[in-house]
Amino acid sequence: MHPTVHVLYENPDWLPPLVEGLEAEGLPYQLHEVWRGTIDLPSEPEPGIYVNRMSPSSHTRGHRESVDFTVELLAWLEHHGRRVVNGSRPFSLEISKVRQDLALRRHGILSPRTLMAVGNEELMRAADTFDGPFITKHNQGGKGLGIRLFSSSEQLEDYVNSEEFDAGPRGQVLLQQYIKPREPFITRVEILGGRFLYALRSDTSEGFELCPADACQLPAAAPDVCPADGAAKFSLSPLEADDPLVARYIRLCDGEGFDLAGIEFVESEDGERYTYDINGTTNYNSAVGAQAGVDGMRELARYLTQLKP
Repeated sequence: MHPTVHVLYENPDWLPPLVEGLEAEGLPYQLHEVWRGTIDLPSEPEPGIYVNRMSPSSHTRGHRESVDFTVELLAWLEHHGRRVVNGSRPFSLEISKVRQDLALRRHGILSPRTLMAVGNEELMRAADTFDGPFITKHNQGGKGLGIRLFSSSEQLEDYVNSEEFDAGPRGQVLLQQYIKPREPFITRVEILGGRFLYALRSDTSEGFELCPADACQLPAAAPDVCPADGAAKFSLSPLEADDPLVARYIRLCDGEGFDLAGIEFVESEDGERYTYDINGTTNYNSAVGAQAGVDGMRELARYLTQLKP
């Protein structure tokens, strides 16, 4: 009998596709809420394989403590030798876009110019260093949190001084070079177990940063870049497994410990491909998966059958 799969989760809305995949493969599983709990440090965790499904946007659902709790929980599991899918190392990137950008650079992957600022004065000084349009985003983000498009530092100053301004759960704001797409879409590449599953296109004609998960709803607070109109914005990309950028993504996942990841890039007007986001708690768009002939969560369940606890 296969070892029990322990799913560490925060958002129950994302569970059904994974549960369906586990049950289809006949895997025993337990679901564990990780927005609350206790860690008995010297005790042995339950045997089995652990799947980390914690989201960096958990604070938007009233679970502000979840990310930090998960950091300690993963450390405890790994101390006792438990196999964790997307464990401590990839999770440290999942909750920090700064670390994501540094990882991209380590692996020779082009990314937009990015600065992080803490404090309003520092934020404005950083904005003054951009010659063209830039976007802001929360360092600990997810689902488009904190993303806004600005054409000047003066425009940002008006926002920072308004009641709408939100510096995110840690007060860490990124300013990032805005890459105008060559065509109105971004591409998300799904990697699992060191192999390419498929890539999807997200229509950017009405926005730039989009969440492909069936259950994901982008916040209306960022209409410049993240419209939440519910339209069908996702389609299968013609990008193939033998693309050199896909090979770099796979090397990044192997090098940084990601069992699975959705990695996003945008092609600029001059044909350069800029990668700007790594999603460790990746969710799959069922409609695009059907076009590709791939059930992402079923593939994840099959991957779990190959792991040893």
